[in-house]
Amino acid sequence: MWIGLLWYFNFVQIPNMPKIPDEQKPAIGKVIAPAALFWFRWAALVTVISGLILAYLNGYVHQAMTLGIGSGGGKATAIGIGMWLGIIMAFNVWFVIWPNQKKALGIIEVEADVKAKSAKTAMLFSRTNTLLSLPMLLTMVIAQNLY
Repeated sequence: MWIGLLWYFNFVQIPNMPKIPDEQKPAIGKVIAPAALFWFRWAALVTVISGLILAYLNGYVHQAMTLGIGSGGGKATAIGIGMWLGIIMAFNVWFVIWPNQKKALGIIEVEADVKAKSAKTAMLFSRTNTLLSLPMLLTMVIAQNLY
């Protein structure tokens, strides 16, 4: 759900906003985007927490979080890279994207210049997360095929 919403924002909503008539934009900014951002940030948190719990229950959380250093296992390194990328991405969602989106969407009232700057910051970090999602998913898939 998290990655799907990330890709929705970056490949559907953001590129199509200029095509939406001005009188219809409040529906996106006041209804659709806040709802999607709610699920986006909570899906990020649940993904990280459930991943850490799964790694703990399967006995590899320490090796993964230390990137397999000292254990010599490529599997721990690969899954660890994916886990760290996921943690970085979740941090971006909660502590950069969401605070800036609240300003950009008018949930928090700010001056017009702060609103524009916040929208740009949120978009840049969202694009960064989109780029990070590819190696994150790749390393997690690779880890399943290593010993």
